[in-house]
Amino acid sequence: MRLLKADEFSSVFSLRCSSSNEFFQVLGRPNGLDHARLGLVVGKKTDKRAVGRNYIKRTVRETFRLNANKVSGIDLVVRARRPFGRKEGAAAREALISLLGKIHKCRK
Repeated sequence: MRLLKADEFSSVFSLRCSSSNEFFQVLGRPNGLDHARLGLVVGKKTDKRAVGRNYIKRTVRETFRLNANKVSGIDLVVRARRPFGRKEGAAAREALISLLGKIHKCRK
């Protein structure tokens, strides 16, 4: 599932339960559902080319899909902090997985 509407994003931003590293900032909020929902923020400041931004989004979505069981019941917004390509993709995925493990404290 995805977060699509502006009010869904703003509710996650307002709670401010977050964790971050050099690649990503992850914000979370309990959603009262049995599954997690994902929202992405990858701006032009992160990477000027659409190809790079789309690669970042695909990587985040796939990592989320494979690790959704770690964050069930949470709305997440993942904000990309810096660009990465295929060479750094594995390090970025590991960084995101560690952040997903830390953000589970927002369920309480």
